[in-house]
Amino acid sequence: MTSITYTVPNISCNHCVNTIRMELLDTVPGVKTVQGDPARKQVTIAYDDPATKQAIEALLAEIDYAVQG
Repeated sequence: MTSITYTVPNISCNHCVNTIRMELLDTVPGVKTVQGDPARKQVTIAYDDPATKQAIEALLAEIDYAVQG
């Protein structure tokens, strides 16, 4: 399993984290867990194949939670 942590400037509350969690788990096959920290504006995603870093980043951008950097 691969785990990656992103800084997501648009995260402002737990509702944002929940939205990201639901979208990733429902839309990107292979995403296993999504944890977020609104105070640090970070989200950590654990995933296996067939999920890819590119697919995760693309979905985050699509739902207005683009990663920083």
